[in-house]
Amino acid sequence: MPQTPQSDATGPRPALPAPRTPSPRDAPALKWGVIAPGGIAASFVDALHTYTGQRAVAVGSRDPARARAFAERFDIPAAHGSYAELLADRDVDIVYVASPHSGHFEQALAAIEAGRHVLVEKAFTRNAREAELLVEAARKRDVFLMEAMWTRFLPHMDVVRQVLASGMLGEVHTVTADHGQYMEHDASHRLFAPELAGGALLDLGVYPLSFASMVLGSFASITAVGTKTATGVDGQASIVVTNASGAHGVLNTTLFARTPTTASISGSLARLEIEGDFYAPAAVRLISREGEVLDTHVPERRAGGLCYEAAEAARCVAAGRLESDLMPLAETLGVMRALDGVRRDLGVVYPGE
Repeated sequence: MPQTPQSDATGPRPALPAPRTPSPRDAPALKWGVIAPGGIAASFVDALHTYTGQRAVAVGSRDPARARAFAERFDIPAAHGSYAELLADRDVDIVYVASPHSGHFEQALAAIEAGRHVLVEKAFTRNAREAELLVEAARKRDVFLMEAMWTRFLPHMDVVRQVLASGMLGEVHTVTADHGQYMEHDASHRLFAPELAGGALLDLGVYPLSFASMVLGSFASITAVGTKTATGVDGQASIVVTNASGAHGVLNTTLFARTPTTASISGSLARLEIEGDFYAPAAVRLISREGEVLDTHVPERRAGGLCYEAAEAARCVAAGRLESDLMPLAETLGVMRALDGVRRDLGVVYPGE
């Protein structure tokens, strides 16, 4: 039976485990094609080229000039003026879909049907039905498919997983997490555009929900309240989830304010606290039931944290695996169903659904 973690002069001080995450530089050297050369694509390719042995070899955009500019910026050999041209490029091993949420399904499905392995930015799709169809298609074509929830692959999250598996916290009762950023209202910005599946939830709220899913497992219930923006997308949502054992996840997301972006896991014996921004490389503290900080894991502050998801995808593809144990497709589907449930409570529907 796990013992309560506490300072004890007669025994060793409880310690957090070291992360087991392999170096991204040791991952197989896949050749990537990038769909939609925007801001997140730039961060991904920069991390790919700086911290791994992998390369982006092609970029595709509906705007040929934009594709050429991106290719020149990152020394990418091929710039394609359409997504179809990129998918026909035989030098590409795997495709990274970096478009707004509204385009994920169509573009990822085209990549799958072209027989390509695919990494799809979070949130995976607009809704669970689109996600289900992508998973079905990938399994039919025997190609690798993964949600680019980059947090899952970071070393400090491996520390969290090990602590949960060890029973060090005792029975987990409460998970908290928030992700809020202040965004000036701009009806033309993708985050405020219903047709682009904008709103706080799919862009920011997916992080707390996915974290709670990792800790609690499948949700037994989901309840949410929220506030819409003037354009009709969700501007703020407060969410309570439960699992089969009755543990709670208390989660928040907003476009209206910069929140602490912290997370915690509280158990009967001890708790973990993850500093802000919890979804990026962040310090993890083990705290006793009496409130004493017993140990702290401080990760390497790596700007290119997206390299870890790229490395995981490369390892899986090289091993012939069709999905990742760290972000399995069944869990991605569960998170998408949870997001659908929150939107139902908030009354948010995207055009075309």
